[in-house]
Amino acid sequence: MESSDAIAVFSALSQPTRLAVFRLLMLHEPAGLPAGRIAEQLDVPQNTLSTHLAILSRAGLIAAERDGRSIGYRAELGRVRDITRFLVQDCCGGRPALCETLMAELAPCCSPQSIAHG
Repeated sequence: MESSDAIAVFSALSQPTRLAVFRLLMLHEPAGLPAGRIAEQLDVPQNTLSTHLAILSRAGLIAAERDGRSIGYRAELGRVRDITRFLVQDCCGGRPALCETLMAELAPCCSPQSIAHG
């Protein structure tokens, strides 16, 4: 990932509603949510939400998929992986043992057990 891509991701997530949308979509992976449910759950007007969804989409953080008359949105996990890798690629100056704690803290967030109880 290039620095300019990372800046686009951080810029998209630097607004409270967009961050809330992204976190909500991460919570609902892999099924995603229709735009109407996102607006309802976050109490955001549809037209305002559309603008936020477009910004997140341009940053590559979410993808839209038409299902009949509605449009569903999902988080782009590949992009999440890319930005995470970008953030830690130079972690600890090439001494991976120093990063073990960080990696251990990230691992449980996506384990089947934490998903079932989360």
